[in-house]
Amino acid sequence: MAIVVVGTVFVDIKGFPDELYIPGGRNSGSVQIVHGGVGRNVAEDIANVELRPVFVSMVDDTAEGADVLRKLRKHRVNTDYVVTTPDGMGMWLAVFDESGDVVGSISKRPSMDAMIELLDEKGDEIFSAADSVVIEIDLDKDVVKRVLRYAKKYGKKVYAVVANMSIASQRRDFLQDIDCFVCNVQEAGILFVNDYSELSPEELCEVIAQHLVNADFRSIIVTMGSRGAVYASKDGERGVFPASSVTVRDTTGAGDAFCAGVAIGLTYGKSMPEALEIATRLAASVITVSENVCPRFRPQELGLDVEVDE
Repeated sequence: MAIVVVGTVFVDIKGFPDELYIPGGRNSGSVQIVHGGVGRNVAEDIANVELRPVFVSMVDDTAEGADVLRKLRKHRVNTDYVVTTPDGMGMWLAVFDESGDVVGSISKRPSMDAMIELLDEKGDEIFSAADSVVIEIDLDKDVVKRVLRYAKKYGKKVYAVVANMSIASQRRDFLQDIDCFVCNVQEAGILFVNDYSELSPEELCEVIAQHLVNADFRSIIVTMGSRGAVYASKDGERGVFPASSVTVRDTTGAGDAFCAGVAIGLTYGKSMPEALEIATRLAASVITVSENVCPRFRPQELGLDVEVDE
């Protein structure tokens, strides 16, 4: 049994300025090429809590694709359902400012055909034994439909994260079948067609709780960076959870780590505040380390009573 993660693999090309970033100017700095993708990141984050997630995805039939698989297996992610296929990975080009925040990006999405074929062939095998499911809600519609159908068939909780909110905002019917949707405050603004950047966490919590009822969503968590996160659920539970005070090196992947923590907590019996505590710790561990350092936790460190397969 394991958490099943359905998502993409990307190659991330990230540029960092040496000094103050000048928009539209020439900036000297460093460029890194690393493995990314929301689904890949979430799977790795779950594995870094010594859990053994099952990753459902695709990689290119290239040396780069083989390297992605090698590194995931090193983290003890189950890659039995990662398909090797031409054009199996996306690409994300991003530029960061001196504070570690993204100031511009362009992404190329991979073809989903191979994943659709995989789900049709092995969906029952994948989802019947799952503890829960995490999905990128902006994947191809045919992929999302299949995953939700299998989750309903086997009674599995589904937690959703987003890579492209402009796509996800058109899928409210899918979001109604999600047990918890995790997004940031900018993405929430796109989803509910408003600007929440000036709201306090307490104000946003009330707004999100009302939108949740109107949209008929089950629960939603909205992250606000250094101001923490707010949450609301259909049964009336709501609240504000503070962020950890840390020195930021690179915010890339923090949201994915946060989603992984939420999924881990809710899957293994934690309350929403307890799941947010786990999520906050994982997100903080990601943004404070260099690319070559992998933050790891034992389940017991996060208050989890989970048997780990050796």
